[in-house]
This record gives sequence, structure tokens and C-alpha cells, in this order.
Amino acid sequence: MPNALIIAPQWIGDAVMTEPLLRRLHARGERLTVGALPWVAPVYRAMPQVHEVVEFPFQHGGLQLKARRSLGKQLQGRFDAAYVLPNSLKSALLPFLADIPKRIGYLGEARVGLLTHRLKNPKAKPPMVAFYSALSGEPGIEADRPALRLPAPNVDAVLQAHGLAAGGYVVFAPGAEFGPAKRWPHYGELAASLQQTIVLLGSGKDVPFCEEIAARAPDRVLQLAGKTALLDAFALAAGARHVVSNDSGLMHVAAAFGVPQVALFGSSSPLHTPPLSDRAQVVWLKQDPAYQPPLDCAPCFERVCPLGHFRCLTDVSAERVLALL
Repeated sequence: MPNALIIAPQWIGDAVMTEPLLRRLHARGERLTVGALPWVAPVYRAMPQVHEVVEFPFQHGGLQLKARRSLGKQLQGRFDAAYVLPNSLKSALLPFLADIPKRIGYLGEARVGLLTHRLKNPKAKPPMVAFYSALSGEPGIEADRPALRLPAPNVDAVLQAHGLAAGGYVVFAPGAEFGPAKRWPHYGELAASLQQTIVLLGSGKDVPFCEEIAARAPDRVLQLAGKTALLDAFALAAGARHVVSNDSGLMHVAAAFGVPQVALFGSSSPLHTPPLSDRAQVVWLKQDPAYQPPLDCAPCFERVCPLGHFRCLTDVSAERVLALL
């Protein structure tokens, strides 16, 4: 059985979208170890095909060559192949320093000599699941969909700890690490319109916005942003009646668990990072022929609206989302 090292992406949503690739590699007999940054590592613990997760001691920015060289030395002789999922130079360094004989990845920033098997980056932005699955070298990747699994007792225990029952609440994931051009501004209005219990999930950065939302319906909102471990947030999303989110990591988590959801897109595109679930409803004004004037500026893929109006999200009303729920 060949041993393979997976160099994981640094974003939660991207990590979820790599699951079909890992499922393909496992199905053909590869024993998978995933190397991931600490905040992404829990995603891979929800993938049963992963044998081991190694948390990398790296930080954002810089090559941190000394740390990579030290870890590479520790990993020498353990792996037959490495799959480098990010496109950066530093992500390809570790498999090279570990002297892994087969190193597969996309051509990226000056890393021709670091990879032994190189795929050309597509000119247009492709669907990301297929982008990752293509590293397997197998056909049929267009139909791939991510799936996550948590043991039922884990979900039940998390829900009980918060006084919740499966299917008895709605999750809002109002944050977006990428920037404000992905954040729908009307969650507070939607919270005031719903009668169900609402659970707010997100990181510590999302707390101020979540507290504003909670103030609109204080008797029905459970504000858990910044207060849960990532796998507990997964359990809360998995047990929800519905999830409402921006284009974010938790959107992909909800899709992978098959939870009914409304996914709100602004500066990004559901053609590139869609929630791959039959139970997902996508709202993107770019694709709405009734919306005038047309959003010729979308998708811009910018963190902040370059034109300053944020129409792509501001003009999606709470009533529209409520109707979908």
C-alpha cells in the first residue's frame, strides 16, 4: 500500500472541497496522511479516508525554511508520493525537502524543480472541486461532490450541551474570512423575522457582527461565534434544520453534510466555489435576469467592493431569503 502525503490548503472551505480527491486516492489503495495548518486540521478529522493528520507548525507568510527543513528531515522515507494542493512555492518545499520521490501539483510560483509531476493551471477559474480532483489523474471528476462524516454520538452530545434538538434550529454563518465583499448585511433583519431558534457560528473575528444580529432577536438567538471548537461547529451545522451563509467555509461544510441551506454570493462566483448539494439554494444577483441594472461588475473576486456600492449583497433582501427558507 503506497503512503501519500497531502499538503492541505489553508482555508476551511478549500479543505472541504479536497475531500473527493482524497476519496479517490483512498479508493485506489493509497494510505493518506494530511499535513495541515492547525485551524484546518479538524476538517480532515471528519474524513474517514484519512489515516493520519499532521499539524504543521507554520504561520502565515514567509518561507520559514528552517522549520520546513527540520520537518522534512523527520518525514524522510515515510512517503511514496505527495499531492501539493496549494499553488504556492512554500507548499511545495516540504515534499521536496522530505525527498518524496513523486510530487504532484499544479505549476505555481517558481516551483518547476520542486514537483516531479506538474499540471498546467487553467486560464479561467474552474470549479474548485474538479480542480483538486484532477490531481488524481482520473476521469469523471466533474461529478465529484464533497462529503463529511461525524459520529452520531458526537453530534448528539454537542447539541445536548447547548440545549438543542436536531432539526429544531437554524444556523447563521454570517462571517467571511476573505472580506466584506462576501458578507451579506441583512442577517439581523432575517433573525427578527424568523420564529425558530437561531444559532450563530463563526470565528472570533465575527463576534461584533454576530452580537449585532443577536440584539435583533435576543430571546431566540444563541451566539456561539468564537466560542466553539471547529468540529463542534461542524456538529451544530450538521444538526440544523437550515443553514444560511455567505460563500464561506461553513457553506461548504453544510453542503458536505447535506443540510438544507441558502448560500449568498456577492463578489465571488457559484460557478467557481458552489455548495455542491441538491439541498442548497444559491442567491446571486448576477444570475437574476429580473435584477436591474445588471451586475456587470460581478464577479470581481475582490475583498472590498471596488465601486463602493456592494449592490451584489446589499440588494438581496431579507424577505427573499425568508421566502427560500
